[in-house]
Amino acid sequence: MGERVLVTGGAGYIGSHTCKALALAGFEPIAYDNLSAGHAGAVRWGPLVHGDTRDRAALDQALGLFKPIAVMHFAARIAVGESVIDPMSHYSNNVAGSLTLLDAIRDVGIEKFVFSSSAAVYGTPQQVPMPEHHPKLPINPYGRTKVVVEDALADCRAAYGLQSVSLRYFNAAGADDAGEIGELHIPETHLVPLVLDVASGSSDFITVFGDDYDTPDGTCIRDYVHVSDLADAHVIALRALVNKNAPAVLNVGVGRGFSVLEVINCVRAVTGKDVAVRVGGRREGDPPSLVAECHLLRDGLGWNPRRSDLETIVRTAWAWHQGAKFD
Repeated sequence: MGERVLVTGGAGYIGSHTCKALALAGFEPIAYDNLSAGHAGAVRWGPLVHGDTRDRAALDQALGLFKPIAVMHFAARIAVGESVIDPMSHYSNNVAGSLTLLDAIRDVGIEKFVFSSSAAVYGTPQQVPMPEHHPKLPINPYGRTKVVVEDALADCRAAYGLQSVSLRYFNAAGADDAGEIGELHIPETHLVPLVLDVASGSSDFITVFGDDYDTPDGTCIRDYVHVSDLADAHVIALRALVNKNAPAVLNVGVGRGFSVLEVINCVRAVTGKDVAVRVGGRREGDPPSLVAECHLLRDGLGWNPRRSDLETIVRTAWAWHQGAKFD
C-alpha cells in the first residue's frame, strides 16, 4: 500500500467516496469515524478506526499507529436546520473536534491538511457566480462553524507552517459509478435523494419551497457537483499540498446551476416515473441562486468534473437508490 492519509468522517457520504479516490490514486486511506452518521459498510478501501475527533486519546492512538502523511477532515454535523435549533451540537462537533484534531496533528508533525468546508461560509450571495474572495457572511450556525475552522487554519498556517486547503463545496450529489457506495443520510435532507424517494414510491410527493423566486422557472438554482468528482478534487488538493502550490481555499462546483424543477424533471426522465410536486412557502435564508466560480480548481489545478452533468448525477444516484444499503 501507499502512503497513508487519515480521513476523519471516512464512513460518511463524501468521506467514503474520497477514500475510494485516494486508494485509486495509490494512497491508503485510514477512515476515522464515530459512526454517528456514517456507515461501517462504506469503509472498503482501508481500515476503520472507531473514534471521535473530540477524543484526544483516540486520535493520538490512531496517529501513532498509522503515521499518516496528511489528514482529510470531513467529520462534522451538516444539517443547517439542526444547527439553528441546536447550535451547540454543531460548535462542539465541528469546532471543538477540529481544534482537537489540529492540536493532535501538530504534536506529531503532520503538516498537510485538507478541510471539508462549504459554500455556506458565503451566506447570501453578493454576486453570482461566487468567487473564493467573496465575503464570508454566513447566515446560520453551520456556516459559522466552517468559518471558525477556516480562520483557525489560516492562523495555524501563519504560526506553525501548517499547509492546508479548505474546499468549499456547493451541492454534492450522485453516487459511485460502480454502485459500491452512495448517499444514505438518516434523515435525508438533500434534494436528489428526496426526489428519488418519490420516484421509487417511498414518498408521496416532493415539496418545492417557493416557486416565485427571480429565476427562469421561479424555483431556486443550485450548483450540483458529482460526489466522485468532488472526491477527485480532494486528491488533487492533497497533491497540490505535496507540491507546495495549493491555494488556501478552493470552490468546488461546476459553475452552472440547475433549478429545483430541472432536477425533478431530470429524475422523471431518468427513472421513467412520475414525481408528484407540492409547492410550499419559501424557506428562510434560501437565496435564489448559488453557483460557484471555480477557475482556481479547474484551470489552476487541472480538475475535470467529468461526471457532473445532471443526467449522470441522477442516473448514478438512482442506481444506488434502488438497492441502497451497506453490508
